Formats: sequence, structure tokens, C-alpha cells
Amino acid sequence: MKKEKKTGHFETLKNVIYAVKVIKQCAPWFITFQVLAMIGNWFFTGFIQEILFLRMILKIIEGSGTYKDFVFTVVMFVAAGVLSKFTNNFFDYLLNVRSKIFYKNLNNRIFDKAKKVDIECYENPEFFDTYKRATEILTEQHYLQFVFNYTSVFADALTGIFIAAYVISIDPRILFILLLVIPMLVFQAVKGSLEVKKDREMTLHKRSKAYVKRIMYLKDFSKDMRTSSVIEILHERYKQAVARNREIIKKYGYKAALLETLTGFFGKALPVALTYIYATFRYAVKKNLVLADFSVIMTAMDNIKGILNDMGAAVTLTRKEALYFGNLRSFLEYESTVVSGDKEAEELQSLEFKNVTFTYPGASKPTLKNINVVFDKGETTAIVGHNGAGKTTFVKLLLRFYDPDEGVILYNGVDLKEYDLTSLRNRFATVFQDYKVFALSVAENVLCKEVETEEENLKVSEALKNSGADSFVNRLYQKENTVITREFDEKGTGLSGGEQQKVAVARMFAKEYDFAILDEPSSALDPVAEYKMYESLISGTKDKTVIYISHRLSSAVLSDKIYVFGNGTVQEEGTHEELMAKNGIYAEMFELQASSYKNDGGSVSEE
Repeated sequence: MKKEKKTGHFETLKNVIYAVKVIKQCAPWFITFQVLAMIGNWFFTGFIQEILFLRMILKIIEGSGTYKDFVFTVVMFVAAGVLSKFTNNFFDYLLNVRSKIFYKNLNNRIFDKAKKVDIECYENPEFFDTYKRATEILTEQHYLQFVFNYTSVFADALTGIFIAAYVISIDPRILFILLLVIPMLVFQAVKGSLEVKKDREMTLHKRSKAYVKRIMYLKDFSKDMRTSSVIEILHERYKQAVARNREIIKKYGYKAALLETLTGFFGKALPVALTYIYATFRYAVKKNLVLADFSVIMTAMDNIKGILNDMGAAVTLTRKEALYFGNLRSFLEYESTVVSGDKEAEELQSLEFKNVTFTYPGASKPTLKNINVVFDKGETTAIVGHNGAGKTTFVKLLLRFYDPDEGVILYNGVDLKEYDLTSLRNRFATVFQDYKVFALSVAENVLCKEVETEEENLKVSEALKNSGADSFVNRLYQKENTVITREFDEKGTGLSGGEQQKVAVARMFAKEYDFAILDEPSSALDPVAEYKMYESLISGTKDKTVIYISHRLSSAVLSDKIYVFGNGTVQEEGTHEELMAKNGIYAEMFELQASSYKNDGGSVSEE
């Protein structure tokens, strides 16, 4: 148990050190400016105005000071106020500038890392949660809270030491009273540890609450929630999360209350009471303490009390905010398992899977087992099979989102691992099963960049025509310049699932590529539209190497070669005619789908 506590404290310290390091790297002088601003504000207002000025006024009242001293003190008082205002405004400006620089630089780091982490990370709930919490440093401005509290610790400590030294110079015995606040710092540290533990235990339930709150206003969930009773289940999950967090708060609440009481006693009641008794005894009984020094001691001790309380709270909050930087550290220091090679990928001649087996992390059995397939340049291949047969996993291995556990994938006879990832993936044009369109113009969605030249405009138009999207895009308000969704443009447009899919396919036609991969490219289309799309794709990808991944067989009829996947293995292979002649799995699937198409009024040609 003790070992765990030490590890926890050490981990918190590492997070704090890492946070300071990142802030210094992203915005040099940010922390320094904040410390100077805090110390400057206190020195001008708290020390010069509240202590020195008070002491001088009382000395004049007692007759131990001159009018000249008074004038000098007033001038210093006014000057301190003006200088304090100026420095506050100056440091506010510097801090605002530094904050913007930090935001920009850290955002760039997070974006750069997000582009490089393995795809499996996004399929890992724990890592995805770490990534989400890392971004909250910026979206929830935790970095500002960390900077404020971290610098408060140093500013309060320096200020407290300065005041203590000043008071001790008046009466050295005050030092013994000040030492009584040490237990308060210990109790606050323990209370801070409890707060961190409490927050960690509440994290999962906070995530549950946040999930329910988030999907309540997302369009993708709105129809299902209104046509079923799932909202009641979600509401119950929300209430359970709230109840469990209340239990956690109760669990730590009594201990926290006790520590808070002890902190108040040693940090406020005891030192203040002893100071009052001691200073009053010297002033009223012994009469060896002047009124000015009496007032300064009382004021200073009251300031020290407030400073220590603020510092204790700042330490606790610094530790809590450092947890977010711990998530950032985990995210930015993640080492990818899919490591880029240094070989430039040349024009595709062949691609081969040799005895490839793959199991997802945490899965109990392989998704693909002993896969052997070959793709030759200029060949059109269909990979078909029922849902869950391993077809999409096959694509992920092909694009090196994952590496196989056994076997090898060869590009032009060379292991994929030897190629530079960017140059390798640039050789492929892919339409994914879970395609996405973005809140950008149609043209930007197709080109995946801003359209800047007339040549690029022509490329977009040609791509839309090849995908069949031009028929509806030309009817839009600003044609290909129309923004998809109305989230950022009230004149934007919503697209149906089929229309979105055609825009996604247009991306492929707009790209320079050797190898096209279409993973369920017609899943949102009716059978007739599906067949027409495949005819268009065959024409538009002429002389290209193409893989169609589908559980529907329109693509298979038009392909040079077919692989039938099932239970993670290749169960059949051949041309359409050869597989129909075998009268096996493929033939059965084809006949079932063909009859379905005919019932829908469409037709499937075997020629």
C-alpha cells in the first residue's frame, strides 16, 4: 500500500514537471510573466499600501514620524498604485499573447501526433479517452488553470517569506508562532492527495454522464431516441453515474472535512490567536511595542494566514490540473507499433498476401487466418463474403493500419514494412465502408484541400461526373462550392446517404493513384443504382488495379477475379463463371441476391 502511495505522489510530480516543460516549450516566459505579475500586484498593494503606508501613518500619529516622511509615504503610495495598475495591464497583455502562442503550438503538437498514432488507438476506449482528455487541456482551458495555480504556489511562497522576514525583523519571537503553520501544510497536502484519488475514482462515471449529455443533442442519435425507449435506459445510466459519484464524494467527504478542520485550526485559529495574545501583551501590558509595529504585526499575520490558505489550495489544484497533462504526456509519448520504413513506394506491379494471420489486440481468436491472395497490375478483384468475414480487416492490413501477426504482405515483392508509410499510402485511393463527409464545400470534400486553380476545378468536376454525383451537385445553390451541412453556413445543404457516398467515391477519382480500394462503396444505394455505379467505376478505373470489398455481388460480376472470404479464411477463388460452375458458397450467395434484385425491379447481368 505504501509503495502505491509513493508511486502516486511520484507520478503526480512527474506530471507537474512535464506540464511546466511543455508550457515552457510552447510559450517561453509564460510562467515567468505570471509569477512576476502576481508578486508585483501583491508587493505594490499588499506590502507598500497595506503595511508600509499603515506603519508610517501610525508613526506620525504617535509623533515619531515627520510631515516630510508622511508626504514621501503618500507619494510612494500613489506611485505604487499607478505602477501597480501599469504592471497589471502590461503583464495581462503579455500573458494574453503568451496564452495564444501556447494554444497554437500545443494544438499543432496534438494534431501532428493524432495523424501519426496507430489506427488501433482509436479502437481502444482507454487510449481514446486519454486522447480526449489530452485535448481538454485546450478546449476546457486546463492549461490556464494549471499556470495560475502553479505560479500561485511560488508567488505565495515568496510573498509569505518576505512578509515573515519583515515581521521577524520587528520581533524575532514571531518566528515560533509562524512555525505552528507547518502542520497546516501537511494536512493540506494529505487533503490534496484525497482530492486526486476522489477525482480518479469519479472519472469513469463522469465519462458516462458526459456521453449521455453529448448524444442527447447529436443528430445521428435523435431519430432512434424518439422512436424507442432507449432514452429511458440512457437516463437511468446517467442517474446511476450521479449516484455512484455521490457515494465516492461521501466516502472521501468525512476525511476531507476533518483535514479541513485541522487545516483551519493550525492555519488560522491557533497562529492568529497566539499572535493577538502575544502582541497585545507586549503593547498593553509590557508597553514595549509601539502602536505602529503592533498594527503591522497584526496585519502581516492576517496576510500570512490568507497567503498560506491560498497556497495550500493552489497546491491541491495544481495536482488536479496536472492529471490532464499526464494524459497529454501519455498521448504525445505514445510509440507507434506500425513503424514507417524508408523505402519509397514505386508504381505498383503486384501485391501479395502470403500466409497472413491477424488477431485484433485483446481478441481471443484470429480475424484472418492463413490468407494467400495475389493482385496483379491492372486487374480488378472482388473480395466478397458475409458481414464479419474479415473483409474490412483485410483492407486495414493492406494499408498498414495494422501489421500481421504471421506471414508477410509484399508490394512489388518487398515487405510493406520496408516502405515509407506516406509514399505507400499515396499509391492507394480508398473509399472506406464508414466513409465521412465534412462541413466543407463539396469541392473541398472531393479534393481534400482548398481549390485554388482552374485545373483543380476541372479535376473536381470530372471526379463528380465519374462518381455520378454531378447529377445532384449541379442542382445545389452554389453547385460544387456549396457547403455540406448547415452547421457553419445557413445556405449549406444536407445530403442523403447515397449522395454522401458518391461524394466519397469522387475523392478517389480526384486522386493520383495506382491501386483503388473500394470497401462497400455502394452500401447506401439501391440495387439498380449500385449496378450503375459499378459500371461507372469499371469505366473510370480502366488500366488501374482495383479491389472491390463487398458482401453484395454486383461488383463481382464485373471483376477479373473473385475471392470469397468466410470465417477469416479464403473459402473460394476464381472468376464469376468458374465460381458459378462450382455451385458452392459464391453461387448460393449470387442466386439469393439475384432473386432479391429481380423482386426490386432491377437486374443483374452475368456478362
